[in-house]
Amino acid sequence: MEARAQTKYARISPRKVKIVCDLIRGKDANVARAILMNTPKAASEIMLKTLKSAVSNAENNFGMDSSRLYVSETYANPGPILKRIQPVSHGRAYRINKRTSHITIVVKEREEA
Repeated sequence: MEARAQTKYARISPRKVKIVCDLIRGKDANVARAILMNTPKAASEIMLKTLKSAVSNAENNFGMDSSRLYVSETYANPGPILKRIQPVSHGRAYRINKRTSHITIVVKEREEA
């Protein structure tokens, strides 16, 4: 059984989010939460919110034990790009791409051996 949470259209580049995804993939939910709270990256705040949502979904919707949860999957896919224009010299215009992300976190319950 798995529970998931998604954050869509987050105004941060997926390249920046993937660095934080790699930090918590495969970790226990409580350990992942501690890592995100102490990571000085902009993406960690958004990821922490998504992780809390995934854990809440697991507890409330599927009745899982929160102490046995771990992050089984986490990934960031690119969302739509907001295209903006920066005026530069000689009347030219340079494009600025403001990238967005769709962040997904999946939590599962550890099997007791």
